This record gives sequence, structure tokens and C-alpha cells, in this order.
Amino acid sequence: MILLQLISDGLQLGAVYALFSSGLTLIWGMMNVMNFAHGQFVMLAMYVAFFCFTLLKVGPAFFVPLAAIGLFGFGVVVYLLLVRHVMRGPMLAQIISTFGLALVLQYSALWAFSANFVSLPTTLVGGVYDVGGIRLSAARLIAGATAIALTAGMHLLLTRTDLGSRMLAVSEDRVAAALVGIRPDPMQALAWGLGAAATGVAGGLIALFFYVSPDVGNSFTLLAFVTVCLGGFGSVPGALLAGLIIGVVESFSAYWLGPATKDVVVYGLFVALLWVRPQGMFGRA
Repeated sequence: MILLQLISDGLQLGAVYALFSSGLTLIWGMMNVMNFAHGQFVMLAMYVAFFCFTLLKVGPAFFVPLAAIGLFGFGVVVYLLLVRHVMRGPMLAQIISTFGLALVLQYSALWAFSANFVSLPTTLVGGVYDVGGIRLSAARLIAGATAIALTAGMHLLLTRTDLGSRMLAVSEDRVAAALVGIRPDPMQALAWGLGAAATGVAGGLIALFFYVSPDVGNSFTLLAFVTVCLGGFGSVPGALLAGLIIGVVESFSAYWLGPATKDVVVYGLFVALLWVRPQGMFGRA
């Protein structure tokens, strides 16, 4: 029964990892831009959730869509004001600019909200239920199910719609897409908006069971890159599978070796897999 409990906990958490990582893989797949501020986007969404609850007394049915809409707009603004300009420069310029954005967001949150840890009530969306001997947290279950549904929806958007076809065309060849009448800038702005919206949903869901602080985004950024690398850059299904695997590995390693060692196990697995398959599970060589 403990085995099933650990798998259940890992899958629920891993689904949320997959959701915010799918936003990063979408941005990379469209523009080959490394967004080192990705975790800070999640942090902003978590603060949206916290203040919506504390000030407006509303639940996740309100603050999760609000965080998604707000982060979508923020992502588009970041693309228009920063990313589309540094894309013309070397990769180092992209890395430094998004890393600088991460620092600006983190220290702005530190100045505005202080360094104190805050959190939402653990019973905001229900407590813990026993189902066949497996204890299920309502918050994690809702977060996991929502994350899987939205990640699958993002994959279907990219592979089954005309809009997705245009976005993929731009990701394959920006110049060729422009020659056939597809405007690259709106497609890439949309990609940044969707990627940021995914962090908005994920942040709102994570806030249901995780603490909120200005530096919480740092661990999420690193985790997103590990997830995307494992799954394969540009692959949303790869991000989903990698997120689920990382969640289960974290769950087992925290139980058997202690919470302090779970990151060591995850990153060790990450290095080992990339040694065997550098392009990730679903990446193209």
C-alpha cells in the first residue's frame, strides 16, 4: 500500500511539474530561447493566488484563471519589449537578458512582499481522503488532474489546429513561414503568452499546497529545465512524461532516503539519462 501511495503522490506532483515545464518547451521549440525567468513567472502566479484569497476571499476557480490571463499578458509584453530584440543577438545575450529579468522579478517581489513565507490554507479545496487505503489530498488531486488536462490540451492545440500549424511552421523556419503569409511576430508572441499562461495555471495550483516566497521560483526554474531536457526540447508529450517520472522519483527518494536527498537523486538520474540520450526521450538528434 505504501508503494501505491508513493506512486499516487508522485504522479499528482509530477503532473504540475509537467504543466509549467510544457510552457518552457513551447518557448524553446518556437524560438530557441532559454527563459531563465520561467520559475519567477510561477512565483508571480503563486502571489496572485495568495492575494486573491487573502484580499478578495476567492478560491482557485477564480484565482487560477486570473493568474493564467495575467501571466499570458505579461508573457506577451516580455516578448515584445525584450525577447524579440535579443533574439537577433547571440545566445549569450538571450541567457543574460532572461537571467536579468529573473533577478528583477525576484528582487521586486522581495521588495514588495518581504522575504516571509506565506501559504494558503491546506483545506481551501477540501482535506485528505482515504480511497482504498490510499490517502489523497484534494488540493494535489485537483492540481494534478487539471495539469494533465491542460498539458494534453496544449499538445492538441499545436498538432490538431490551424493556429498550431502556423506556430509550428514559424518554429521550423521563420523566413519560409513569412514567405507563405504567416506573420512570425504574432505567432511567437502567442507562444510566449501561452507558455506564461501555463506557468500562471501551474503557479495557482501549486500555491494550494506549497509555500510562497520571492525566491521560490529559483527551484522551479531548475526543475523546469531538467524536465524539458529529459523529455526533449520542443516536445510537450516529452515534458508530460518527464514531469510524471520526476514526480515519482522525488516521491520514492524522499521516502527512502529523506527529503534532503531527493534532488540529488533527480539530478543524478537526469545526468545519467542525458549521458545515454543527450537529446532527451522525445527529442530529435
